[in-house]
Amino acid sequence: MRRKLAAGNWKMNGTATALAELETLAAAGAQAQTDVLICPPSTLISRAAAISGSVAIGGQDCHANASGAHTGDISAEMLKDAGASHVILGHSERREDHGEADADVRSKATAAWSAGLISVICVGESLAEREADNTLDIIGGQLAGSIPDEATGENLVVAYEPIWAIGTGKVPTMSQIGEVHDFMRTQLEMRFGEGVGRSVRLLYGGSVKPSNATEIFAVSNVDGALVGGASLKAADFSAIITALDAA
Repeated sequence: MRRKLAAGNWKMNGTATALAELETLAAAGAQAQTDVLICPPSTLISRAAAISGSVAIGGQDCHANASGAHTGDISAEMLKDAGASHVILGHSERREDHGEADADVRSKATAAWSAGLISVICVGESLAEREADNTLDIIGGQLAGSIPDEATGENLVVAYEPIWAIGTGKVPTMSQIGEVHDFMRTQLEMRFGEGVGRSVRLLYGGSVKPSNATEIFAVSNVDGALVGGASLKAADFSAIITALDAA
């Protein structure tokens, strides 16, 4: 049985005052069926880890190297040392804003695993690729190129985030979400075997809100969500967690 996962990506949002939202979330207690993860800016990771209770804390990116002359970068070992247990890799905003390719994501995932972090690897298509009916080809290529061969259900989470739905308020139809999630499950089973392929949790991300969470979580092979803006407020994120716990 795959445990459900509600992951929040704060992106470049939040200073020390935002930790009050995390305190509120942590005070609500652990959900019986749901794991909860918050990925704040790196400046807040150590403080977040100190108050998070049952809520796991993650980074939003890491460097492929353990150390070195990489000004402004953070290694997986540094995230682990600060109290993180997870790291988001290959988010479309990293792929687009920083030119990250699948091979870069793959190297970072290997580094994350070496440091003992769980990697949340993101995949997703652009609107042009969706309209050209290339979605599954794009997702298949990203899965093959971004995930190292040593993947297991313990060190890997995969998040499907259609680029055109992130922060836009647009959400794919439930059949579109189901098609991609079923495809990802099949691809993982074919590559890693049925045991590993079925154990990897698959998240949906892209304008997930309390108002649409229940419908999304009813879709085949959706094991949770990677949530952006709605994770910044404990009330909104708690409502999403509640919907996931009831799914």
